Amino acid sequence: MSTYKELMERKSVRLFLDRPIKEDVLAKLYDAAIGAPSAGNQLLYGMIEVTDEKKRETLARCVDEQYWILKAPLIIVFVADHRRWLDLYRAYDIEAERPGLGDIWLALSDANIAAQNMVVCAQSLGLGSCYIGDVIEHYEEFKELLALPDEVIPACMLVIGYPQKEALKRPKPRRFAKEYVVYKDAYQLFSPSEHRHFYEERDKREGFDYKAAMKRFYDFKYGSDFSKEMDRSAALYFEPFLKK
Repeated sequence: MSTYKELMERKSVRLFLDRPIKEDVLAKLYDAAIGAPSAGNQLLYGMIEVTDEKKRETLARCVDEQYWILKAPLIIVFVADHRRWLDLYRAYDIEAERPGLGDIWLALSDANIAAQNMVVCAQSLGLGSCYIGDVIEHYEEFKELLALPDEVIPACMLVIGYPQKEALKRPKPRRFAKEYVVYKDAYQLFSPSEHRHFYEERDKREGFDYKAAMKRFYDFKYGSDFSKEMDRSAALYFEPFLKK
């Protein structure tokens, strides 16, 4: 049951010790990622370990100036990759069509599943981790920074390192009740009062202003400049897959 325990205890870590990750531990992290489920055993992803200090600084700036990630000994960008198989087909004189939206959807799933395998492995080895989804932004800079071909899209970024005591003490954020996210046979719609019930049940705050909280969250996540940039950038990444 140790895996279940690690899954339940795992939380995002943003404070790291000044302690490197040894090569044998790093090898286990990569083995865990590569051992993840993959569509047709194609491994439709790549992992770019960013070690160059200037590139790390550019990454931190581009992901909403989250410079705390520079303290992490390991920064990995997971990319959905259809270039590898295209090159393989061409090497054997196969006139392969360009991948379409369904293909890149599978590749993004592959990449994120592999990343989660690495996250669970990191937790089991005493390491902390944090997902950074903002690599979807800044299309032009990331394409150049990581030398990404058209058939390759950033899926997520992981920062991994040994957590400071303060990070370990921070409680894991509460999740919504299972009844709010687990349905039988079909998708379930909820009334406004039911939505409020599950939200307040999760946060358990007295005098909590539900309406104000919803407005703040929407403005931050969906009405902000970074959200608009993410949409613009994502559209450019997907553009080649619309031309199959």
